Amino acid sequence: MKILILNGPNLNLLGTREPDKYGIQTLQDIENYIRTIALKENVEVDFYQSNIEGEIVNKIQSAKNNYDGIVMNPAAYTHTSVAIRDAILAVQIPTVEIHLSNIHTREDFRKISLTAPACIGQITGFGANSYKLGLIAIIDFLKK
Repeated sequence: MKILILNGPNLNLLGTREPDKYGIQTLQDIENYIRTIALKENVEVDFYQSNIEGEIVNKIQSAKNNYDGIVMNPAAYTHTSVAIRDAILAVQIPTVEIHLSNIHTREDFRKISLTAPACIGQITGFGANSYKLGLIAIIDFLKK
């Protein structure tokens, strides 16, 4: 089983960007954490991060026939990107949307996800553990 962990804009700044909202772990810390879980689950994971919407769309499109599932933190594109939503629907790869913070308790514009309806589920508000929960969720979904 092969899973793509996809990260959107500004997540490369984790650890220093608003640590009160996003924690002190860097994206590299989270990747290392997820690699250990994937190893225990006997799952292969690849990581990708971009601040550019079109690059994320290209990565989703290139995932077809290369990945069994996607765990995606679209970050700010959650609330604005019809293109990412359409890419998920087009490739038909089961996708779990995750967020470090609970988007439903934040500013009104953050409560709306354009991408979640294209996903099999959404996990929010558990910090770095949102990635772990997303990975376990996609693995369980794919095993069924």
